[in-house]
This record gives sequence, C-alpha cells and structure tokens, in this order.
Amino acid sequence: MQFAAILAGGSGVRMGNPDKPKQFFFLGDKPILVHTLEKFCAAGCFDKVLVLTPATWVKQTRDIVAKHCPQYVDQVEVIAGGAERNDTIMNAIAHFEKECGADESSIIVTHDAVRPFVSLRIIEENVAAAREHGACDTVIPATDTIVESLDGTTISAIPNRSALYQGQTPQSFNMAELKRTLESLTEEERAILTDACKAFVLRGKPVALVRGDVENMKITYPQDLRIAEALLGAERC
Repeated sequence: MQFAAILAGGSGVRMGNPDKPKQFFFLGDKPILVHTLEKFCAAGCFDKVLVLTPATWVKQTRDIVAKHCPQYVDQVEVIAGGAERNDTIMNAIAHFEKECGADESSIIVTHDAVRPFVSLRIIEENVAAAREHGACDTVIPATDTIVESLDGTTISAIPNRSALYQGQTPQSFNMAELKRTLESLTEEERAILTDACKAFVLRGKPVALVRGDVENMKITYPQDLRIAEALLGAERC
C-alpha cells in the first residue's frame, strides 16, 4: 500500500499572522494547503492521503477540504499532528496502521503542506525510490557557497559546494522501517533531529536522493507568497 502524509502543523508567525497557520493563507483563489493536497490526490498512486494539522484546526481543515476539493473527500482524512515534526509523522503511521491496514511493504510519502508546486514527477520518483531503497530525500544542488560558523561570528569551514544539496520534500520511506528507526532514537538524538531522513543517517541507513526542482519552494515568509503568486500565474498561462 502507498500513503501520503501532508504535514500541515506549521504556524503563521513568520508570515506575520500568529493566529493563522501559513498553510491556510490563500494562494490565488484557494488556501496553500489545497494546492498541495490536489497534487497528491491527482497523482492517483495513493490508497489514502492524510492531512495532519494543529488539533485546534482539524475541523476547519475538514471544512476547507470539503469546500475546495469535494471530489477528493473520500480519499482524504484529517487528523491532529504532534508536538514536533517527527511526532506528527508517528501519528500518521499509527493512523495508517490502525485504519488502513498498512503492512511491512507499505510506503509513506511525507510532504510539507506549504510546498504547493511539487510535481507529479517528483511524487512518482519518491514512491519508486522508497520502494527500491527504503528511504529517499528530495534535493536540489546547492548553488550558493555554504559557510559554516560554529560560534555564529566567524567562519569555521567552507564545505565543497559540489557535494552539497538543499533538502526539500517529499521525504519517503518504507513505513515499517521508518517507524522502527524513529522508535530507536535516544532522547539526545531526538533533541537534534531536524527531519526523518536524519534519523536514518544517525543509524547508518542509506537514504537515496531524488532530484527536486527550484519551483518546489517552501512558503515561509510574506515575500515567498509573492513569488508563489507569480509561479501560479505562470502555471495558468
């Protein structure tokens, strides 16, 4: 079985509205989340698409799905996420196991709700890579020089740019292996965890790379929304 988990637990603080999560800001004539959700539903390769939101936004999210994409209401479910990103992913796994009959061969594709320009090619290549390798991350080559500073004031190192990549999402996994890997982490490891792929790296497990796209941007700041509006306009031309 194949499942998609849309991670919609972000806040609106960096967008200038602490009372409204950024995934519910409008992009064109519908919320950012809806644009993202439509990409995964239209892909036609998932048994279920799960949206994980802050607990206080579950009802509103269900209403938004019913209003903006009624054709997908039978394919989509909405539940509460967790306190941290990987808690949210564990909630998704528990739901798929309990409600959808997930087994040892099941694949989970996790994606940021605020990356609405993910392409069908990226989604399909994630599913294939997760099937073949057990885990994969979507990346694009770093185009700027990356500077490391351990103290925040002086340069500690300048890594070779040719070996560096910028991480995006989706990140996709054999779901049973992801669950075992996340459950194996110590409290100290959990404290430094930035995403699920790092859990695999900490355990010495291989993570394949899927080629991303510069248009697969994450909407975080107000200026990002302006860029997204321009991209949306270009898509519609």
